Amino acid sequence: MTLKPMAALAAAASLALAQGAFAADKVSNDAYKAEKDKIDAEYKAAVERCDSQTGNAKDICKAQAKGHQKAAKADVEAQHKGTAKAQADARIAHADADYEVAKEKCDELTGNKKDVCVKDAKAAHAKAKADAKVARSANEPRNAGTRPGRS
Repeated sequence: MTLKPMAALAAAASLALAQGAFAADKVSNDAYKAEKDKIDAEYKAAVERCDSQTGNAKDICKAQAKGHQKAAKADVEAQHKGTAKAQADARIAHADADYEVAKEKCDELTGNKKDVCVKDAKAAHAKAKADAKVARSANEPRNAGTRPGRS
């Protein structure tokens, strides 16, 4: 199974669009802690479901569970902080999670197909991280580096 570049781009685009929903409201401390606990519980349940599988399918399942946990926690953190940096960090967490899963899927392949798969995964990861950094700079205040009283 190879990582399809268009599918990777579509997934990255949907994640980027979903991030905007998290910026709307900050989360209270109690809700923040409760959501993190819920994410950890979901992760444990997902890993238990993975234990019934074997071989690379088990590795892929665990990578998906871990990636979902990290991305979900980054989303909650971004929602809690409400900053452009936190939003960018969440996008990067999603990119990292997708990359780890893609690498595990590449392990099923051999030879040139595996090399191409890994190369595609790295390219999609690099693009998603770059997009997150561009989105961060676009959302930061324009006058952050200017001195008061100067035009």
